[in-house]
Formats: sequence, structure tokens, C-alpha cells
Amino acid sequence: MLPTHHRLRLALALAAAPLAAAPVAAQFPQGPYIAGGAGMNLVPDSDLNLGGAAALGLGRAGYGSSGTVGFGPGFAGVLSLGWGFGNGLRAEIEGSWRSNEVDGTSGVAGWARNGDPGGRQESWGVMGNLMLDLGVFGPVVPYVGIGAGYVVTDWAGVRGVGQNGALRMTIDDSDGRFAYQGIAGLAFPLEFAPGLSVTAEYRFLGTLQPRLHARFDNPTTGATVATGTAEPDNYNHSLMLGLRYALSRPSAPAPAPAAAPVAQRSFLVFFDWNRADLTDRARQIIAEAAQQARTQRSTRIEVAGHADRSGTVQYNQALSRRRAETVAAELVRLGIAREELSVTALGETQPLVPTADGAREPQNRRVEIVLR
Repeated sequence: MLPTHHRLRLALALAAAPLAAAPVAAQFPQGPYIAGGAGMNLVPDSDLNLGGAAALGLGRAGYGSSGTVGFGPGFAGVLSLGWGFGNGLRAEIEGSWRSNEVDGTSGVAGWARNGDPGGRQESWGVMGNLMLDLGVFGPVVPYVGIGAGYVVTDWAGVRGVGQNGALRMTIDDSDGRFAYQGIAGLAFPLEFAPGLSVTAEYRFLGTLQPRLHARFDNPTTGATVATGTAEPDNYNHSLMLGLRYALSRPSAPAPAPAAAPVAQRSFLVFFDWNRADLTDRARQIIAEAAQQARTQRSTRIEVAGHADRSGTVQYNQALSRRRAETVAAELVRLGIAREELSVTALGETQPLVPTADGAREPQNRRVEIVLR
């Protein structure tokens, strides 16, 4: 098995690797949040090394001073308070508890797997975590994280009997050590509850070896044979389901500003049948066009005359010319320079309303003013 410091470096490197390569996606949590989770905790067989007088006494008796403690499936629970930075990164402080019952011992002082094992291991921890949401993939937001902190390992009544029942070891002590963890999970935001997500995650938690007081006694008489220290491994694999709730969700986007009114750039001046003089309404429309031209600082104003099909082609061409010149003269009177005007006569070639030849159509008796 790798030394403890090598396992620590490996776990942190594996957990940190996805952070360096993770893409950044939009719509990440921003502000404070709370989270919690619970599930199953698995503890691999723990290598146990004895020290002090116990190791010396067992060595003289011809027994080894190392062994293994096995644990059954147990429980893990975490609560955390965090802050999302809005770019996928999150930082949080976490409290955790894990508990596993001893289901076997072997090795030390002739322990056998059926040598009356008992007791439990509990771990209480406070961790600081750095999390990274990897993006939004449909209804799922995968994330990874790393953490470091302090965990108290408590062996409560851990025991094993060896030497055919003549020697019992009991460990009933706790010790706190530096702890580290790697996290990988999936979040499922709930559309019907904004800010709330269901989480499913795997966590690996390890600590430096705690140093616990160990006592050897005679199970029959209770007499102490030797005392010393025990330094077990403490590695945890946790599978948990949980909830995360954002306390301050991003505010709804501000409504888009109303579009600025589009300035009018085309004006229609209508004429009576067979006439080229201006009505009061026509003069009003021309005045509006002149005012708009000054406001928009138009560089060119097109004035196009039209006629209906009630006369000959030649007559309608001339009539449309008179109408266009009348409008142009009114624009000049209102302060528009003549050189800014482009005056054309289109006769009956571009009717606003298609008609048969010879038809009188009021919509076609017009001059169109276009600001450029």
C-alpha cells in the first residue's frame, strides 16, 4: 500500500485535474446557498499499527504488532453553507459525520476474524471545499470538488480477542487529524422549485493516521497486560443523495428597453382628379416631411410624381411632373434647399393600386416624398 503522504497527493491531484480543464457555462449559482446530503459510507479494511509498550510486549511474546480491522457498510451525512461566484466556482464550509460498525479483526496478537470483534468507528469533520460546476447539460449539472479540513476519528469500544481467548485488545479513544477529500456529483435543478436542486454524489474522504490509546487485557480477569498506541488508516467512500438550495437566486433580467420610435422617412401627398394644386391636408403632410428632413439631417430628398390611368400616357406623365414640381416648390418655400431635392415624374407606371386602363383611382394620384 502507498504511504499516507503519497495517497494524499494522489487524491488531491485526481480531484483537482477536472478543475483545470472544466469549461465555463452560463447561468451558474451566484450568492449564498445551503446543502445537505446523506447516504452510505464504506470503509476499507483499516491497517492497524501498534506502538509503545504494547508493541514491545507482543513482540517478545512472538506476536505481530500490526493487523487489520474490517468495517461493515455505514452511514454518512453532510451539511454545508456555500457561496456561488456566478462563474461555476463555489466555495463552502461543510460539517460531516460518518459511522461504521466493526465486523472483523485479524493479525494482532493472533486475532482471528471470528475473535469477538465489536465496536464502531465514527468520524466528525469540518471541511473547506472548492467546487466547480462543469456546465449545464440538459437537466443535469455535473460538478467536481476538492476539500481540506480537520476530522476527529473516534473508535468506540473497538475490540478483538486472540490467543484462543486469552488476550483482548480494546481501543476506546479519539484523535483529530488533517483531512482531505475529492467530490464528484450531479445536480438536477427542479423547475417547479426555483433555486432547489437534487444532488447525487460520490465523496472520498481520507485523514492522516490518528493516534489512539490501545489496551490489552485478560478477558477473564480483566487484568491489564499491556498498553500502547494504535495508528489505523481512515479512508471513506461515500455515496449520497441530497438537496441544495440557493438563498439568493439571480434576479430576473431587466425588461428590454422599448424600441425607439422609427422616424418616418416616407410621406404621401394625394391630389384631386386631374389636379396638381395642394389641398390643406397636402400642405400639412409636406410641412411634416420638411420638419422631419431637418430633424434627421437628410442629405437627399426624393420627390416622385404619379398619376392614375384615366388619361393618356403622355398626359399622365406631364400631370405627374406638375404634381412633383408643386410639392418641390412647397418644400423650398418651407426652407429645404432646391439642390437637396431629386424630382422625378413616373406617370402611370407605378400605381399604388393596380387598375384597368382609364380607371380613376385616388390612391394613384399622388407624390411620394422619401428622405434619404
